[in-house]
Amino acid sequence: MIAFLIIGIILFTAGIAMTKVESPLKRSGTVVKIAGIVVALAGLAFSSIKQIEPGMVGVQKLFGRVDDKVLVSGLNLINPLVKVEVFDIRTQNYTMSSVTDEGAKVGDDAIHVLSADGLEVIVDLTVLYKVLPTEAPRILREIGSDYRNTIVRPICRTKIRDNAVYYDAVALYSTKRDEFQTRIFNSIEKDFKARGLVLEQLLVRNLTLPQSVKESIESKINAEQDAQKMTFVLQKEKQEAERKRVEAQGIADYQKILSTGLSDKQLQYEMIKAISTSPNAKLIIMGNSKGMPLMLDTK
Repeated sequence: MIAFLIIGIILFTAGIAMTKVESPLKRSGTVVKIAGIVVALAGLAFSSIKQIEPGMVGVQKLFGRVDDKVLVSGLNLINPLVKVEVFDIRTQNYTMSSVTDEGAKVGDDAIHVLSADGLEVIVDLTVLYKVLPTEAPRILREIGSDYRNTIVRPICRTKIRDNAVYYDAVALYSTKRDEFQTRIFNSIEKDFKARGLVLEQLLVRNLTLPQSVKESIESKINAEQDAQKMTFVLQKEKQEAERKRVEAQGIADYQKILSTGLSDKQLQYEMIKAISTSPNAKLIIMGNSKGMPLMLDTK
């Protein structure tokens, strides 16, 4: 748009020069002057309008001075000489990962920290944050437009290292992982807020332990699984032993009842019932009421 303004001024100047020279072009000088004025005004008008896209805000700079008024999305009337710096106020993410091309920087960009027991733990981290619209002028004035590398990256890496020293490596990997994530979130959020940024979420995506610690954890898990399996086997054996004890007690009680409480008639009844269920044919001759039956095989 500035180009239109410059072209208009050139045309206007050329038109004035043409009107002062006695030549066939003198009559055209007036037309050229008018055209220059029109082009200059068009350039001035376009330079006074700035379009801000959705999810963005604009910060005005003029001769090194930053205006505190923020340009919102849409069309805005501005000074043609002002330069507008656009800030993204949508949610942004910054990833630091050991996987190549996965993070914001190429190559291994994971965070190497030392735990309380002196072991090195590798942390992959994703930070979700955004710029406060009203703080955009202050960010430009105090930090600059590259706040990702000036604020987001160094603060996150420093705070993770500072807080990892309170936890053992195994605790970071297992039981204290959520606590560690909450602790560094609170620490980073405070620093971000002081600089005009809002920390929305902090994701500890992966924790990598030294190989020796991994093997130790795997051995411990296998031992715990074996112990649980043995506990189950012992419990099953105890249940089986209890079942056999109850069964033996029942048999003993039954034998005791038979030896002390059965009458002759009951014994006769039990014998007849046993014989009658046999597949072999039998001839039974009953004696007197006190005697035992006579059993003959018809075969």
